[in-house]
Amino acid sequence: MITLHDRMARGRTETGLIEGRHTFSFGRFRDPERMGFRSLRVLNEDRVVPGAGFPAHPHAEMEILTYVLGGAVAHRDSLGNQAVIRTGDLQRMTAGTGIAHSEMNPSDTDTLHLLQIWIHPDRSGLAPGYEQIRVPEAGGSLHLVAGPDGSEGAVTIHQDVRLYIARLAAGETVEHAIGLGRGAFVQLTRGMVTLDGHEMRAGDGAAIEDEASLRVTAETEAEILLFDFA
Repeated sequence: MITLHDRMARGRTETGLIEGRHTFSFGRFRDPERMGFRSLRVLNEDRVVPGAGFPAHPHAEMEILTYVLGGAVAHRDSLGNQAVIRTGDLQRMTAGTGIAHSEMNPSDTDTLHLLQIWIHPDRSGLAPGYEQIRVPEAGGSLHLVAGPDGSEGAVTIHQDVRLYIARLAAGETVEHAIGLGRGAFVQLTRGMVTLDGHEMRAGDGAAIEDEASLRVTAETEAEILLFDFA
């Protein structure tokens, strides 16, 4: 079964400095039917004007992924980490027993465009941690960028979930086998694709349950995120 999440049906936050689109309930956007998918709790697409961002604030008991689609993020946290996360970079932050961080757009001219992803960890009381990688540039296939064991150069998520990213040229196809009892979620960040006969455009998502596999064909140049969940 494939359940589409239309980009136009997402929740919205607009402050003049930050424009957010929320696939699942977040902040003032509350929908009891949209509280996440399996261990995925938050999937936000944010745009931040130059010089603005998210000042220091705390988190606990969550795995937080930040994927930069355009511009850059200046990151600081209570562990002492300071980093710039640029377009095509993926950051993993384990909030665990508690961490505070800020995410700001350091540019004077460019809008920051990013995805913020929150995943429930498989256990509580984890030590806070930080990790950052560059997503491989090579297109045409699914690249593992986050998983429970840090294999293939991926960041480590403390949960039985794997995140793949594929950058596709028009006409290219990727397929993914889904294990028995597992589910998947596809988020399209760029372009237009067909997912098992369903048209998707940038910003659309799709939850997949009780399917043995999925097939994505790019109708234009496109980028997808594919989550595989226990």
